[in-house]
Amino acid sequence: MNTKKSEENNNKKGITTREEDYSQWYLDVIREAELAENAPVRGCMIIKPHGYALWENIRNELDIKFKETGVANAYFPLLIPQSFLEKEADHVEGFAPELAVVTHAGGKKLDEPCVIRPTSETIIYDAFSRWVQSYRDLPLLLNQWANVVRWELRTRPFLRTTEFLWQEGHTAHAAEKEAEDRCRTMLNVYQYVAEEKCAVPVIPGEKSASERFAGAQQTLTIEAMMQDGKALQSGTSHVLGEGFSKGFDVTYLDKEGKDQHAWMTSWGLSTRIIGGIIMVHSDDKGLVIPPRISPIQAIIVPIWKTDEEKVSVFAKARELQEKGKEAGLLVQVDTSDEARPGPKFFEWEKKGIPLRIELGPKDMAAGTVVAVRRDTGEKQNVQEAEFSSFVSETLETMHKDMFEKAQNFQKEHTYSVDTWDEFKDTIENKPGFILAHWDGTEETEAAIKEETKATIRCIPFDQQEEDGVCVKSGKPSKKRVVFARAY
Repeated sequence: MNTKKSEENNNKKGITTREEDYSQWYLDVIREAELAENAPVRGCMIIKPHGYALWENIRNELDIKFKETGVANAYFPLLIPQSFLEKEADHVEGFAPELAVVTHAGGKKLDEPCVIRPTSETIIYDAFSRWVQSYRDLPLLLNQWANVVRWELRTRPFLRTTEFLWQEGHTAHAAEKEAEDRCRTMLNVYQYVAEEKCAVPVIPGEKSASERFAGAQQTLTIEAMMQDGKALQSGTSHVLGEGFSKGFDVTYLDKEGKDQHAWMTSWGLSTRIIGGIIMVHSDDKGLVIPPRISPIQAIIVPIWKTDEEKVSVFAKARELQEKGKEAGLLVQVDTSDEARPGPKFFEWEKKGIPLRIELGPKDMAAGTVVAVRRDTGEKQNVQEAEFSSFVSETLETMHKDMFEKAQNFQKEHTYSVDTWDEFKDTIENKPGFILAHWDGTEETEAAIKEETKATIRCIPFDQQEEDGVCVKSGKPSKKRVVFARAY
């Protein structure tokens, strides 16, 4: 027997409950849903077809919205000359501990080491320096779909891996206001996809100075709450200012014929969002996928006892599948030879398919099917003639219900505190988001993090100004910010 396969099979013990061990539950859901597995290199993962199909659907939704805002796709090399990273001091300092460096290739030592891209600002802005000559070349709006490598010490599938998939957008502008508007526009796209496609409620806001992207003068973020109360940074957008354009000589002649440095932005969302979807929606039975991004929206499970029944129920299942496809729905038929319905139900339940359609001889005789919602387990007999309209309407109801459930959870686990004792008690005993006053200093922020492991997730856009005092220092404050422990 293959020892490796034997060990893998022995590790398959079902799904640990969230209450028993939340971290193990997360890993179990990924394994049982067949989303991904660990790769031979530590910290890397192999994304399986079901997991990759989920990423493709998210990617497609983002790509549509990007192009609606005028962004075009391009591709830049994986290998970046090490000297490029040294042209922007804050940037190289921020990424130095995570860099993977290639020193030998083709059997020889390289004249200059190459860095495997941790992000692509440097190599893209080197190209921008050649592509931008005049104000007529601006704005330059590009995005690339790529993989990046950051040598993480502590990894977890999707949430933090050595290599991950993402998109990174990069733009150049003639004015600061234009760059700021683009930064906000792209964050709005992330919020739209998170909420309207993934059913994940988020809080949009600005990062504190210490939490900004390396080299940025402003970082905007969307923050989501997981079921254990921790925050997940789910997409970020940055105003880079003129630092990179000065480092890479991205200049243009303005209308008066004077040389000016371009204003830059960058923005990105990665496969980390899949980890967020898992932890916001799934349950102790396994994965729960929001219907608008599910690779399969409805799975038809034929039920039979005899060969004759098998032929007839499969024929009817194919007929219903075609009706669903004609209505624009992603409907598949379980074609396995397993005659027992229980194991098949269990398999699709673990994979999080929004709707399970049960079809047997008795259902056919009555002209009905049995529909089961993955999120609630609710069963309903549906007339065959109403199949497509029922599936379509139910999927929309599911999205709405899943979003509202997650939103209510976020609201119920968001606490407003005014004193340091309240803050410490809440962070230890009531996992979630804390709205508290902060004096705006990095020293106080660092002290809070050191003592409680809570960080400022964002300064929310919609937070109203109010007179208050910092929970830690007692100094005056005008606005509450969101604190939380985070992934």
